[in-house]
Amino acid sequence: MRFLLDTEQRAFADSLRAMLTAADTPAVVRQWSRGEHAPGRALWQRVADTGVFALAVPEEYGGLGPRPVELAVAFLELGRCAAPGPLVETVAAAVLLGEGPPALRFLPGLAAGGTVATVAAPGGPALDGDAATLHLAATNGGLVLSPGPGPVRPSLDPARRLTPLTPGGELLNPDPPWGGALAWARLATAAQALGLGLALLDRTVAYVRQRTQFGVPVGSFQAVKHRLADAVIALEFARPLVFGAALSLRQADVAAAKLKACEAAYTTARTALQLHGAIGYTAEYDLSLWLTKARALRTAWGTPEECREAVLGGAGDG
Repeated sequence: MRFLLDTEQRAFADSLRAMLTAADTPAVVRQWSRGEHAPGRALWQRVADTGVFALAVPEEYGGLGPRPVELAVAFLELGRCAAPGPLVETVAAAVLLGEGPPALRFLPGLAAGGTVATVAAPGGPALDGDAATLHLAATNGGLVLSPGPGPVRPSLDPARRLTPLTPGGELLNPDPPWGGALAWARLATAAQALGLGLALLDRTVAYVRQRTQFGVPVGSFQAVKHRLADAVIALEFARPLVFGAALSLRQADVAAAKLKACEAAYTTARTALQLHGAIGYTAEYDLSLWLTKARALRTAWGTPEECREAVLGGAGDG
């Protein structure tokens, strides 16, 4: 099935891509990795001003949503530019806060960009807890407002700073919509991975056109073309799954989208690394920012095995 964006959605994607490209996101990512959050917070506010986070927030709480298709469009562009921060976690928080007093208290800030949220699943760390201003923990007793983060832990992706959350805190909701939040989080992760893979493909194609061996571009070699073709097929197969999942938001659909998009991005990352050669291994080269994120997203909000289980189980709406 082929999904075509309408004029408004294409304009939204183009404007977001232009803004992110002009922001020099590689420099922002490197500073974020060092714990220097000011440039990242400035970029976060510009992203919020375009309405990205408002897409997951209902209109009665200052948002524009729920609009999952537009959210997928936005996260594809965020992935393409490797934007840092707890982007997916803020979307999940918007769904978890649901309705009533917690929603009225926090959702307007999430939609406007003044609040940066992170969420920890039971027993797990939170992403970028040191930069977040709202720390939510999903516990067996419900959704808890954590007092704050613990020390930063190392991650496959230096720009994904993992922190445990301090136990205890205010109980916000004894029965939060965890299934719905998981669906939105997996959808956003899938779209982010798809954009990441497309960026890796574009960078690799440009590189093999410039790099020469035996007096000709390496991109003219049949073996190189085959590797790139495999990456294109994987990404193009993932694309309709992502937008199909955005239309249905069924758990099985978003799990399939997340699985295929993340695997496609990882396949493209391996191809990019091989075709770039030794320079692809250097942390100083910008390609590394996309490579490490492709690895980390494979297990974010569900491992490949967990997503396969959801697909095979045919899970319905969360």
